[in-house]
Amino acid sequence: MATIYATGKRKTAIAKVWLTPGNGSMLINGKTLDQWLGGHETLKMKVRLPLEATKQLESMNVKATTIGGGYAAQADALKHGITKALAEYEPSLRAILKPMGLLTRDSRTVERKKPGKKKARRSPQFSKR
Repeated sequence: MATIYATGKRKTAIAKVWLTPGNGSMLINGKTLDQWLGGHETLKMKVRLPLEATKQLESMNVKATTIGGGYAAQADALKHGITKALAEYEPSLRAILKPMGLLTRDSRTVERKKPGKKKARRSPQFSKR
C-alpha cells in the first residue's frame, strides 16, 4: 500500500496531498470535502475533476492539508496536488491529465504595487488646477 505525496500551488495557497489506494474518502484539514467547502458545488467539482477524469474517484483516498490564500485558491491548489500525485502514482494517467491542462500550475499572482501609484496600476486622480 504505497502512499504518494505531492504539493499543489495556486496564488499564495499551498496544498499538501497524500494519496493512498482505498475506498474514495477525502479528508482535507481534518474535515470531509462537504464540511470543508460547504455549499460551493463548483469548487467541489473542481477538486474531484482529476479523480473523475482518471476514473479513480472510488479507488483512491485523499488526505490533504491546505494553507494560505482563500478557499477558492486552496481548492485549485488541492486539484493541482491531486493531479500531480495521480501522475506520480500511475504514469500512464499523465496522458489523460496533460491534455486537460490539469498538470499546469496556474502561475497568476497578485501584481506588485509600483511607486507613485495608489495600487498596482491605479494612478492618483489628475488635477488640472
